[in-house]
Amino acid sequence: MTDDTVMTHATRDFLALRHDWTFERALREIRDRQVPGPILYFYVTDDAGRLMGVLPTRSLLVAPLDMRLEEKMVKRVVSLPHTMKLSDASELFVMHRFLALPVVDEQRRVVGVIDVNAFTEQVFDVAERRNFDTMFEAIGLRVSEARDASPLRAFRLRFPWLTATIAGGTACALLSSLFGATLEQSIVLAFFLTLVLGLGESVAAQSMTLAVQLLRTNKPTLGWFAKRATRELATALLLGAVCGAVVGGIVQAWHGDVVAAVTIGGSIMAAITCAALLGLGVPSLLHALKLDPRVAAGPLTLALSDLATIGIYFSIATAML
Repeated sequence: MTDDTVMTHATRDFLALRHDWTFERALREIRDRQVPGPILYFYVTDDAGRLMGVLPTRSLLVAPLDMRLEEKMVKRVVSLPHTMKLSDASELFVMHRFLALPVVDEQRRVVGVIDVNAFTEQVFDVAERRNFDTMFEAIGLRVSEARDASPLRAFRLRFPWLTATIAGGTACALLSSLFGATLEQSIVLAFFLTLVLGLGESVAAQSMTLAVQLLRTNKPTLGWFAKRATRELATALLLGAVCGAVVGGIVQAWHGDVVAAVTIGGSIMAAITCAALLGLGVPSLLHALKLDPRVAAGPLTLALSDLATIGIYFSIATAML
């Protein structure tokens, strides 16, 4: 079913609101139409039915009645082409965390609306819909096994995965000790070490979560991995450049040290890029080895991300300072 297009599961019974309507007119139309099913968002169109914006339900309740919809609508809308596969659409739902998305044709006319239930109820089976299990599996824990376990059994289930964190933390401490002279030369590096580690872990966790979701609905091949790696690399470079520039600006404003600002900003960009690729690569490798990436990927990815971040951070600092 993941090879179906989004229109297969989209509802065509939706209410499109005209951009030049007032909120009073829109509320009257909503009451008169009585669209069945949950209405999560209201989509605003022009005279030809082309998508112009979206209105969260709350906006309808608080906006002045004489205000026009186009004055309050959110103009940047994520939409799905009507030819998109469900497997690709699921990626957008994971990334943007919307409850529903509009489906548009080649002229951006709204032809349907698909909500998250199309994935949780029609595409994935019951085992694939255990959201809590999925969330905790990312940190090395199966909720279904540990929920009713005795304290001793829960310890046996949970402790092995914590050893990856202990080992990774110890390795990071040993690696950091090799750069003691660099820290003594510029103490500002120590101030931002936690921030750099946190950014690396956050990006690694994001990429890993997305990779695990995609591996559940796609058969990974070298071509698939190359395509995903290229996309992940482009995203990571953008994230790294912006985060590096922001933190570098903070360092410059705080300490007035251009070299330190460039060093820390550049390190963040490199670390985020590496962390994103690890977030994709580790689950993919575990899947290729026929291991369960949902459970093993989290602790391993974060530990490797910390090691890579420390190595990159201090190596660049040693070369530049």
